Amino acid sequence: MKVLTFGELLLRLSAPGFEKLFQSDNLKTTFCGGEANVAVSLANLGVESCFVTKLPNSDIGHCAAHSLDYFNVDTSNIVYGNGRMGLYYLEKGASQRPSKIIYDRKHSSFSMARKSDFNWDNLFEDVDWFHWTGITPALSNNVLQLIIEACVKAKEKGIIISCDLNYRKKLWSPENAQKVMKQLLKYVDVCIGNEEDAQFALGINSNSNVEKAEIDISSYESIARKIEIEYCCKYVAFTLRESYSASRNGWSGILYHQGKTYISKKYDIQLVDRVGGGDSFSAGLIYGLINHCGDQESIEIATAASCLKQTIEGDFNRSSIEDVMQLVKGNGNGRVQR
Repeated sequence: MKVLTFGELLLRLSAPGFEKLFQSDNLKTTFCGGEANVAVSLANLGVESCFVTKLPNSDIGHCAAHSLDYFNVDTSNIVYGNGRMGLYYLEKGASQRPSKIIYDRKHSSFSMARKSDFNWDNLFEDVDWFHWTGITPALSNNVLQLIIEACVKAKEKGIIISCDLNYRKKLWSPENAQKVMKQLLKYVDVCIGNEEDAQFALGINSNSNVEKAEIDISSYESIARKIEIEYCCKYVAFTLRESYSASRNGWSGILYHQGKTYISKKYDIQLVDRVGGGDSFSAGLIYGLINHCGDQESIEIATAASCLKQTIEGDFNRSSIEDVMQLVKGNGNGRVQR
């Protein structure tokens, strides 16, 4: 099966190690983006994946595309044009100091993309699954219209649609997010998120307190049931993060399908880089569902894949399906493999 993801590809500028931004006079550069992260993760898991975006027609834009080529992601449908590369700055937290992200993505090539840039009939040829995130429609009205057009066309063609709600308060308000996401979710078959996404993007509250490391499973079941009923989503999945500190988190996942709840095992993660954890969760879940792994194994794969990602520098999950399945089967002691 072939998965197409659509969103913005960014240049990430991160402070070295656990330094504050500009504590020293250099920043580490990598490329990333929610939907691009999913495409890379899927390719590493052995799934045929294609990423579609618009990039500046410059050395930077072409280097960004080449960063995905390295992982065998199909970038042949990327559009190039005017505008700039979207950026984000990352300062990784430690212990009681939280991580910090600063966006600089206004007037990017992608945010200014037009309908004429993308022919969805052609793009969806031989595609079985379409994935996008709530970050994308928050970027501009132009991109919102593109997402609506893509979802309508994918639904017409019988393509499975998944969405990671991915609410970002630095991009839009809860009022604007709910106005848009409640309309778009009617096209979605597989809804993915966390407790904050449900609250701010859909207006559905949970009883869990991630900052106090308190998880109420029944609350998540209730949220999932509401999403299933109101939006007719076939699957609803949530990441469950228990934030003990910026350096250590509890991590698990829950999948709701046809009135049944499936809960993964929980991992105690010593974080290396948590950015992209949700994207690798989405990729792991997609892998499990398209390979008919069953609901319980699918949520185990999603959670294990995202656990491994958070031990890897950068947004991309470089773990193979063999790496993931070893963790699913219980090999998580970190011993050297010789």
